[in-house]
Amino acid sequence: MTITALPTSPGPAARPCPFTGADVCEAARFTVPSGVPRSVFDDDIWHFTEVQGLSQQHPDYAKQLDFTGIRNPRWRLIAKEYFFARLAPWHERVRELAHAFRTPLGLETCYQRILDLTGWLNWLDEHRVPSLEAVTQQHCTAYYQWCSDIRDKEGAVVRPSSDSTRVHVVLAIVEPFYYNELFTADAYRPGFLPWDGRTAHSIAGKVVTKKNKTPALDQSVVQPMLAAALYVIQTLGPHLLALPPRALAKDVEPGPSPTDWRERIEDVIRGHIEGRVALEALPSFRIDIRLARKTWSADDPLLAVNLNAIAQEAGIRTFRPHWVTQFRPLIEHALGQVGTQAGWGLDAVLVPRADGAGEVPWTLPLTRAQDLDFLIEKVRTACLLVIAAVTGMRSSELMELPVDCALPLIPTGPGRLRYRLASRLIKGQPRGGKREEWVTVQEPHDAAILSAALLGQNHGQTHLYGRVGFNSRYKSFRDWVNGPEGQRLGLAPIPETLVNLRRLRRTLAVELAHRPGGLLAAKIHLKHVSVATTEGYAALPGGAQGKFLAEMGEEEQQRNNDLTLEVFRDFQQGQMPAGPGARSLVEFFTHVDGQLEELAGGAPNTKGGDQEVINLLSRRAATLHLATANYCWFVDPAKALCLKLAGNPGATKPMAGMCDSSRCPQATHHLCHRPVWASSAETKTVFIGSIGRGQKAEKTRLQGELERDLRVLAEIDAATGSAA
Repeated sequence: MTITALPTSPGPAARPCPFTGADVCEAARFTVPSGVPRSVFDDDIWHFTEVQGLSQQHPDYAKQLDFTGIRNPRWRLIAKEYFFARLAPWHERVRELAHAFRTPLGLETCYQRILDLTGWLNWLDEHRVPSLEAVTQQHCTAYYQWCSDIRDKEGAVVRPSSDSTRVHVVLAIVEPFYYNELFTADAYRPGFLPWDGRTAHSIAGKVVTKKNKTPALDQSVVQPMLAAALYVIQTLGPHLLALPPRALAKDVEPGPSPTDWRERIEDVIRGHIEGRVALEALPSFRIDIRLARKTWSADDPLLAVNLNAIAQEAGIRTFRPHWVTQFRPLIEHALGQVGTQAGWGLDAVLVPRADGAGEVPWTLPLTRAQDLDFLIEKVRTACLLVIAAVTGMRSSELMELPVDCALPLIPTGPGRLRYRLASRLIKGQPRGGKREEWVTVQEPHDAAILSAALLGQNHGQTHLYGRVGFNSRYKSFRDWVNGPEGQRLGLAPIPETLVNLRRLRRTLAVELAHRPGGLLAAKIHLKHVSVATTEGYAALPGGAQGKFLAEMGEEEQQRNNDLTLEVFRDFQQGQMPAGPGARSLVEFFTHVDGQLEELAGGAPNTKGGDQEVINLLSRRAATLHLATANYCWFVDPAKALCLKLAGNPGATKPMAGMCDSSRCPQATHHLCHRPVWASSAETKTVFIGSIGRGQKAEKTRLQGELERDLRVLAEIDAATGSAA
């Protein structure tokens, strides 16, 4: 589309800016240490690198707002006025604006919005639009259409832009309108609101839905991933911690005295000679790098010596190249006396393989500077995976985990402990978030302790992970598991599927809702995770675990609707439920079937749609609770056998541990439960056959339970028409 500049005035007459000379941090109520240079409104780049209380999620590049990309000086001024108002909506000149936003924008959002606004203003400049007063809807539409495609450097269209990108484009065009009265150098003409006030989402065609669209991970990914992570933590972690302190100590820079570092390096080399300790060998790939760079000759006796390891033993980060000449005689003498060997893992302890196929050394020989650090990061990534997958923390909350996030254990009863992790809740909170605790189970608590210990001495970190790049970390971990080392340890390969923190959180919610009797991974029982999550919600009902519990509840309701519909469709096809509660359920389904016929107006061969049926089943679906061997329709607590046995008639939920579905009037058995009862009967048959003559009481008890199992199986077969 061709845009012709309209012959209009260059905009409103300039008037003094009310923010000139204002301290941006003070106006935005940012806390900055005393003595630190502070940005003022007149600066073209506002720096916020020293602002205290920013979340770990906030990237360093977004800690400054750069207006220099806006070519037109007048528009650069109104951009600064606009973002000053967005950062400080409580300023007296902003408060009086009728349509101004009352909530401050976050710095990261401001960073993105500046890029969007810069694109819009520079596009107007390129198309010779003399002022904002000259902007028409034609300009807005043309720019929006131009931004609806992603282009390469030559301007060729590569693909359509995302709906989120288009929303940001619309916001950059529309939102300055609400600050027209504030701008001193230029403004849209009075009464001109782009797109006549339509929302950005409707313009961009973005459908807003409250439904969670993040897909859960398949069990074929979750099982090997978490099994590998737990194996690494529980099997390799303790051996890494048992290494000498130097292996886990962070390196330091040389001291201020040149004599000091020379003496330290000489002392280390002489210590190897006197103690008959071999020098550390350089890994083969590092030797190849030295030769490729042509900085070493192939016949140099020091080619295979890890000089960095010598420096690190002396407390120095790296061995500088120009030191080689100075220390060569002493190092060559040491090499002739003690030789070289791999730094770690020469006599590694044997550990069981993950697949149970024998034992292997917990590690192959390692070197300090490369392989050991690599392995440490793999174990720390495994810790991160377990914490994320079992707690359901968001990325912002994981980044806020302090080094000492594993809080002291709290006894809650005989043999019971409460495990807690401390972090900060960021989403939906004021700047810096608020302190929060996650009640969890032992595995993520132990993982946090191990990850902190692997940071080593003098690490100087305040946060366990900080701004973590999860995607790259996970890919590296998966490649390691699927590679030679993971296969040596017997780890099952992890499929190459997209795994991110959102999908891990979603998977936990779905697993807790759909598989309450199953396993999230080896040694992590969903029941325990569910109890811990509920305890966390009870302790802090408005906290993060409360929100996660609500998400889980939505998924449970969807699960109940789906299962109830499935059971109803089975009923319509003649496959009846079994169990003491079958009669009541069949009566309800018969009533619903009659309602569907009435809604259909008696038309023959008419079948109600799923949503129509779910609407009629929803109240009964809300009472459904899953057990391993039955469905519990908890309609009337007074009839619940489990509550009677427990002496707790006032409970609002069934007690799965007290369930006897063969006698409870609200329990039903279905074809999907048959394998559980068949397996139970088979196991009891084997046990009865192995019981000696002197254990008559035990044999009688098991015989009674076996008869119950066989009776339930017969009822399921009779009701569903299946064969035993």
